[in-house]
Amino acid sequence: MTKASKVTISFMIFGFVFLYLPIVSLIMNSFSESEVPGVWTRFSLKWFKAALNDSDLIHAGVTSLKIATLSATGAVIMGVLAAVTTVNTNSAYCRRFLGNLIMIPAIMPEIVVGFSLLMFFMALESIFGIPYERGIITVVIGHIVTTMAYVHMTIRARLISFDTSIEEVATNLGARPFTIFIKIKMPIIGRSIIASWVLAFTLSIDDLVVASFLTGPGSTTLPILIFSNVRIGVTPVINAFSTMFICLIVLCGILSFVVVSSVSKRER
Repeated sequence: MTKASKVTISFMIFGFVFLYLPIVSLIMNSFSESEVPGVWTRFSLKWFKAALNDSDLIHAGVTSLKIATLSATGAVIMGVLAAVTTVNTNSAYCRRFLGNLIMIPAIMPEIVVGFSLLMFFMALESIFGIPYERGIITVVIGHIVTTMAYVHMTIRARLISFDTSIEEVATNLGARPFTIFIKIKMPIIGRSIIASWVLAFTLSIDDLVVASFLTGPGSTTLPILIFSNVRIGVTPVINAFSTMFICLIVLCGILSFVVVSSVSKRER
């Protein structure tokens, strides 16, 4: 083993420890009977029972799952349409312009995006008389705006490598554009769509800044509730509920990996 490889492995180990040690510590503390976070006494599941009996945490968790599911689905639909549009545009200038325009919400600070969306909804009500109420719908729209760019990048990268001669042959045989997209392009970008949906889902369920501008009474998400409680003090109940959500995210990742693997096997 060379000296360079030892240094590389050392930095890699340090990076993994730096990333995952706080998560492991949180999971371990959620199984401790002690009421003081960070102090281990003995193994217990009472904080998980308390978390499942906490109506505020359950409501916030369900709300976050609803918002993440709706926003991930909307971001995938919008991102696929945007990717197909930018790839099929003949003008190179238009492709660059549209691509940069879609990427702006992902590059800008989240606090700017959240405040801009809030001002936009207020302007719709004051100028055009379109009433709005901050809640699940406004948060979903905000998350679609911020996550669509990542979906666009993933799908666009897959479509760029697409062999256009297949599309030309299908067109010469009389296939319509919608048929070509459904029967030829969709199977090719299927894995990218699944990966994009999981990415958008995790980004949405983890968001705090944008949701804090757009959420309203009765639509508090889990990150907002946890952040509000942490300012008062960390409790083992939050550790237990966070552990359950970590397990849910890991399960979604494993499920998406299995689905993508099965799709790739069928393609081969």
